[in-house]
Amino acid sequence: MPGKTRVVVLFGGRSSEHSISCATAGGVLEAIDRSRFDVIPVGITRDGAFVLEDDSPAKFRLDVDALPVVADNGTRVRWPESTLTREVTVQDASGAVRSLGDVDVVFPILHGPFGEDGTVQGMLELVGLPYVGSGVLASSLGMDKHFTKIVLAAAGLAVAPSVTVSALSWAADPSAVAASVESLGLPMFVKPARAGSSVGVSRVADPSEFAAAMELALREDSRVLVEAAVVGREVECAVLGGRGGAAPRASVAGEIVMTGRAFYDFDAKYLDAPGVELVCPASLTDAELAEMQRLAAAAFTAIGGAGLARVDFFLTPSGFVVNEINTMPGFTPISMFPKCWIASGLSYPELIDELIALALEA
Repeated sequence: MPGKTRVVVLFGGRSSEHSISCATAGGVLEAIDRSRFDVIPVGITRDGAFVLEDDSPAKFRLDVDALPVVADNGTRVRWPESTLTREVTVQDASGAVRSLGDVDVVFPILHGPFGEDGTVQGMLELVGLPYVGSGVLASSLGMDKHFTKIVLAAAGLAVAPSVTVSALSWAADPSAVAASVESLGLPMFVKPARAGSSVGVSRVADPSEFAAAMELALREDSRVLVEAAVVGREVECAVLGGRGGAAPRASVAGEIVMTGRAFYDFDAKYLDAPGVELVCPASLTDAELAEMQRLAAAAFTAIGGAGLARVDFFLTPSGFVVNEINTMPGFTPISMFPKCWIASGLSYPELIDELIALALEA
């Protein structure tokens, strides 16, 4: 009988989405099939230290009053020294070193910069460890909204009009920047170019709100995307890579219905704040769903995606407009990615199994 597959579940990280990554890891730790997988939980502190964490889903459960974090417990996880070995070791607080065994695959459940953006993927490539999800280029593209738009537009996909602003341009002449985005109209959205989970995002309904929105976004990134608001239904589609070189697979659609909030912000996404309803499956015609699935797979292919992604759209009277593509979407209990696949007939544990299988096949 073959042995179990050893999986490093990697979470936390240096980004502002640290706690969301921890909560996602909690969901995976709880759902992963322990009869098939040996799990090594590795946390990344906010300062970037790799520590051996507790294998405790409850510890990382999303709590509005006490968001989960990876604390520095004094341990240090050491990755393989070269591609000639897959052994991962840990040094405890006393300095003693022990082996954690040979690792088959890494599941980097990291959101935002320094994890979802190709940085950790590059590190794993250097030591030759297989990992779940997109590679360096696709991860980097998916993280950067400016370059995502360029690639998707080149592939013939509709995207919202936008202007990208650097921190230097804003510091040099805020008035000129404000003038440059006037053609986008109001309301507009101001977003960090490289952040996720709606962190640092503002809806600007009046010119007097623009400066504060820019300052908020610039706290997260040195480049800001100012985007025209698109009027339409907010719908999302989950994507899985195809087995054996087959085409990507797309789930049924989910829909974000605003019932009292200006937009789908961080609190609504992860803290279950009121004013938003997540509907899955969304009410679409067969033709609309087929077109949305086609476009989701096309967006995934355009950036060179692997493993998984969530593609977000606006459904307008003239068709679908791609909002963004997320190469490591949240897995929390209220997240759309698992909801869409569950509604498509794939359970949470089966989804984890499939992602690991795709990583080992790559």
